[in-house]
Amino acid sequence: MPWMERMTGFFAHDETPIALYRSPSAGGTALAVTGFGRQRIGTRIANRRLPMHAVVLVEAGHGTLQTVKAGVQEIRGPSLFWLPAGTLHSYGPTNGESWEERWALFEGTLTADLIRQRLISAAAPLVRLHNLREIQHLFSALHSDFAAGDPLSLASAAATLHRIAVQCARQATTRRNDAGDVKVELVIETLQRRAFEPTDMQSLAQEFAMSPATLRRRFQAAIGLSPKAFQQRLRIDRAKQLLATSDLSIEAISNAVGIEDAFYFSRMFHDREHCSPSEFRRQHCRL
Repeated sequence: MPWMERMTGFFAHDETPIALYRSPSAGGTALAVTGFGRQRIGTRIANRRLPMHAVVLVEAGHGTLQTVKAGVQEIRGPSLFWLPAGTLHSYGPTNGESWEERWALFEGTLTADLIRQRLISAAAPLVRLHNLREIQHLFSALHSDFAAGDPLSLASAAATLHRIAVQCARQATTRRNDAGDVKVELVIETLQRRAFEPTDMQSLAQEFAMSPATLRRRFQAAIGLSPKAFQQRLRIDRAKQLLATSDLSIEAISNAVGIEDAFYFSRMFHDREHCSPSEFRRQHCRL
């Protein structure tokens, strides 16, 4: 669409850009997501207006946002900003740099309430995030539902958009414990790197000078999952990708995600996804 032009740049982790659009129902709705995208950009948007509301998540990078009501604001990822419909805006990374972003477009009568409640503010559109993974998880859920496209999934996407507004408002008003937050972020990044390796949680806690109980409590507070549950989610999500895009055997996929016992892997997969790995492959295989 001409008002949401594709921007050039480099894309992280070999990911292709995503740009999805859907028309809202003819009868109008309280809240509807009408677009979703993900990209890495190296150019600046200048003097643009959108006919609907937008939210942009800057996962990493540095630049500025400029609107009439907010003036020029420095963006340093992770941050998120709102663009109410019709807002004249310019934004983008610092010259010579790029940043990773996800965005969503939305409209509906409920947006007036979000603005009235100051969950969305034209005067203060920028939210500096101290729990990026919480918002990333919500954007991922919104993407999955929006891509599915059936009425129930689109309703779920709208509910997730509302939750993004609420959680961002909470992050904006929550005092953070910088030292504790930095340490748990390092633990999360370490566990992500080692997700498919044998991991002893007690040793991981000792590595970061925490007791296992403190590690679990801080981890749960940061992303809503225990370290073990987080690792399992990463493993299952990777297994789903391999099931859908490869012809590897179930045993090979189990080993690839760090689970030596294929029977245990299948049982854990079923408990989480409510279907066996083979059933998931039949439903989602893209070969």
